[in-house]
Amino acid sequence: MKLGLLFLTLLAAVSVAEAKPNIIFILVDDLGYGDLGCYGQKSGLQTPNLDRMAAEGLKFTRHYAGSTVCAPSRCVLMTGLHSGHGRVRGNDPWIIPDTDLTVPGLLKQAGYHTSAVGKFGLGKPLPLNDPERKGFDEFYGYVGTSHAHNFYTKAIIKNGVIMPLSNTTIPGTEKAVADYKDTDLIGTGVAPLDGRKQWVPQLCSDEVARQLDERARDKDKPFFLYYALNIPHANNEAGKTSPLGHGMECPDYGQFASKDWPAAEKGFAQLVWFLDQEVGRVMDQLKKLGLAENTLVLFSSDNGPHHEGGHDSDFFNSNGDFKGTKRDLTDGGIRVPLIAWWPGKVKAGAVSDHVSGFQDLLPTAAELSGSELKAETDGISYVPTLLGQGEQKQHSHLCWYFGEQGGKRAALKWPWKLIQLNTGAGAKGKKAAKLSQFLYKLDKDIGEEKDVAAEHPEIVTELEKMITESYSEP
Repeated sequence: MKLGLLFLTLLAAVSVAEAKPNIIFILVDDLGYGDLGCYGQKSGLQTPNLDRMAAEGLKFTRHYAGSTVCAPSRCVLMTGLHSGHGRVRGNDPWIIPDTDLTVPGLLKQAGYHTSAVGKFGLGKPLPLNDPERKGFDEFYGYVGTSHAHNFYTKAIIKNGVIMPLSNTTIPGTEKAVADYKDTDLIGTGVAPLDGRKQWVPQLCSDEVARQLDERARDKDKPFFLYYALNIPHANNEAGKTSPLGHGMECPDYGQFASKDWPAAEKGFAQLVWFLDQEVGRVMDQLKKLGLAENTLVLFSSDNGPHHEGGHDSDFFNSNGDFKGTKRDLTDGGIRVPLIAWWPGKVKAGAVSDHVSGFQDLLPTAAELSGSELKAETDGISYVPTLLGQGEQKQHSHLCWYFGEQGGKRAALKWPWKLIQLNTGAGAKGKKAAKLSQFLYKLDKDIGEEKDVAAEHPEIVTELEKMITESYSEP
């Protein structure tokens, strides 16, 4: 009888673990929709593992980032509130209140072990233990946005503690950690190329591998891992003063060294190659550890492609068929890849045109974990699309609000999209520019080239109302 009871207890534990799948969200930094082979890349970048992930899983074709720059986009991802409701409205100096529900906070309440590795990046100034205050049991990486621009930083943060590294400083990067003036994250030395010893993306890779090994030893407890690589973002503070001569900082150019390309483009290609290898490593390690069949892996980018650090986004056609890049509200700035991989659960080779956004992760995580979502959210669970079961609810519309470059706002009610420019105050001492707006029909005009506002005033009025009513003051 005791053996039978023990067997039933163990069976129940396994059932609970299977009922609450592990969730890994891999977020990369400034990668364009067109940078991946599975999304149409044909200009020289190589992403074999992401292409395999899409072939073995589900590719979303109408997925939208929370914003067109880092911090507010990550806020939308973590809180389920779009950029007109979320607490982080720009890269500085916003912060999520500790009282707001986050994805890791919700999953922690549901019995998950929660961890983040890489770029937390939710503005500045931030306390060094902010990730833990937002629901993560473990954190390793960069807490603030500016610190994450440096790939050979003097120190990294682990669970709120400054962990010194053996690197010396690259010229021009001292201001990159202005959010931590009382610490010595970067130092004051200047190093030649061979003086850089510890490349942080590789350190983060090693930490992820360690954590997955640890999670495999405790399979009865589900886990959430937020792996936020800070590449292929550029080191904007170093730029031409870097020993590389550009801000695409990588240890070497690998297989791209012999290419007849500008050095910055070799660096960009190598960064994309590294992040692709990371995706493959995670999938392979999950299979090796026996975790794959109970783990959902999601991959996305925080916004559209950049043209910084010497990199030209047109060189590899990073925005694909879309118009615009990072800081634009045309689809080139906000439509991003989303790939879902879950062997045995997500249909291999599936493609979905479901219109979704970063705000959908919170309700999706709630449904997967069996949690009741009581907090305010702008998201809709995409579990029915993931599993190919049940009715997928649709967004009535999506909205974006961006404060830079005179202010920009946009609303999307598929296929109609309205973009407003010059929505904010003018620069100091200057008169604000006149509001302008453009209406596009994305199913017929994927490149947002033809403004049809004059032909559809009723649609303009409807979307104007959505933009106004979907916004609240921070």
